[in-house]
Amino acid sequence: MMNSFSRNRSISVGINRLCSVKNELLNGYVEGDTCVVESHLPVSCGRPHFKRFYHKNNAFPRFSIAKCGFSSQAGAKSSGEEDDLEDGFSELETPLGSDAITDSNLDDEKANESASDADVSDVDGEEESPEDELEILTDKGKVRSSRTQSQLFQAITAARSVENALDKWVEDGKNLNKDEIWLATYNLRKRRLFGRALQLSEWLETRGKIDFVEKDYASRVDLIAKVRGLHKAESYIEKIPESLRGEIVYRTFLANCVSAGNVKKAEEIFNKMKDLEFPSTAFTCNQLLLLYKRLDKKKIADVLLLMEKENVKPTGFTYRLLIDSKGQSNDLDGMDQIVQAMKAEGVELDISTQAVLAKHYATGGQKKKAESILRDMEGGDLKEHRSACPLLLPVYAELGKVDEVRRVWEVCEHSPRAYECIAAIEAWGKLKRIEEAEAVFNSMVKRWKKLSATQFSALLRVYANNKMLTKGKDLVKQMADSGCKIGPLTWDIIVKLYVESGEVEKADSILHKATQQNLMRPMYSTFMAIMGQYSKRGDVHNAEKLFHRMKLSGYTARITQFQSLLQAYINARTSAYGMRDRMKADNLFPNKAVASLLAQVDPFKKTAVSELLD
Repeated sequence: MMNSFSRNRSISVGINRLCSVKNELLNGYVEGDTCVVESHLPVSCGRPHFKRFYHKNNAFPRFSIAKCGFSSQAGAKSSGEEDDLEDGFSELETPLGSDAITDSNLDDEKANESASDADVSDVDGEEESPEDELEILTDKGKVRSSRTQSQLFQAITAARSVENALDKWVEDGKNLNKDEIWLATYNLRKRRLFGRALQLSEWLETRGKIDFVEKDYASRVDLIAKVRGLHKAESYIEKIPESLRGEIVYRTFLANCVSAGNVKKAEEIFNKMKDLEFPSTAFTCNQLLLLYKRLDKKKIADVLLLMEKENVKPTGFTYRLLIDSKGQSNDLDGMDQIVQAMKAEGVELDISTQAVLAKHYATGGQKKKAESILRDMEGGDLKEHRSACPLLLPVYAELGKVDEVRRVWEVCEHSPRAYECIAAIEAWGKLKRIEEAEAVFNSMVKRWKKLSATQFSALLRVYANNKMLTKGKDLVKQMADSGCKIGPLTWDIIVKLYVESGEVEKADSILHKATQQNLMRPMYSTFMAIMGQYSKRGDVHNAEKLFHRMKLSGYTARITQFQSLLQAYINARTSAYGMRDRMKADNLFPNKAVASLLAQVDPFKKTAVSELLD
């Protein structure tokens, strides 16, 4: 079922001067209960005031002109498509990487990859750190290169125990100033070694080696959330001295709530920041947009209305999120209108946003537009604009341009970076050029001593998408033999490899063992891939078991879970008792698609014969 955001022919972007572009851009349409809100901002072009539409039912109890807060209690309705997305999206306003313009669901999955799925060989130091955007690693605005060597970082990664490495460092009389600590922490984060970074932070505080400022506490909150979960991070916030428990701490926690896909907690923290009278910023609003783009697009209009009321100016990242949302809904005209508004506001159409546009034009059938943007991204000389290569590869592959993929890869292949290799493997896989994808993978094996799970997973995904079970099994064995640590992302691909090959029971067994043997929870999409197959079979027993296991793993119930479960009952031709009450208990309300399914499995539904008998 198409959601309200995807149905509208334009978007409620009316922030500041956007009304000077096209009045149509400022409109929104929601099917069903709607109301119109007139903007009373001055109109520079002299045109009539624009109108907005939003759900009455979606108006938040704390969303008012004065407070503009959010509550997860209202607006719980969401379409099946909206909810069929994974936890763990963590863009945090950073430039998109090599895989950022592939399927949006896949982006969410990759972002959820744990530290155990990463390795030192993963990182080339070319991408901006998300933590810089959170302002938890910046130091007086000084830009630092991640290529700079840190002896402390090397000592920490070489030692079995972080505590022992640090104690020895001090015993040897080595320097432990803020610069050295910053650089070690930066390098640990870049390599997703969050556990060690957390141990470093804890050691520094317990030993009293540095005086913690707000950014240090915010960094700790971020690391705890990543390593131990949101609950522990929130508990730690209460222990921070009140004078240092400021906006950076809370917005760091908000970003982690968004990354975890926890709508209720994200809205709760946003409301708390309003209660504490922190100003609304583009960063916090962008986090909500990021969350709702994934999980509840109907609420996007509410965030935009909030930004207008609070006079928060949209950033390039704001526009990129809106463009991507329109593109996902295949609303290319609406996407074009947002680009026009963006240009009118003087916001740069950077290479990452261009890549998003090109991807959606390619998938939407507007190939000439996509190719035009790709040429602009190349800048006339691809060697001088090599940073565009990992963004170009997947779009050329989407267009079916084998020669163009080969030309772009030739720019990189003599001295490739890890993320360029991954982009190339995915591009060749999309073109079903398995041998070329394997050749890129083999070049990585020769170039780096030890590959990370991310690099293995790129080829594994190619095998999964092409139902090459035997080759997939061999690659998994190679991963295990190399000592590569496997985390949720890899489990997800392995499970889907078996699911795509028709071995659903084997996929379920692998998922069950992975859950038992590891502390990290599997991804939402991993569970749903198996549950979807049980639903198709009408296997109510196993579908219910998967539903229960997802709850035990900590996932809040979503509409798509109930949708899949109801489909299992329908295919089994059996009634489902108490399903409405179960949904109500999880604070969920049926949308049109789910309401239709509920009617089909209602054990008390009226039929022509039953009405006669009554």
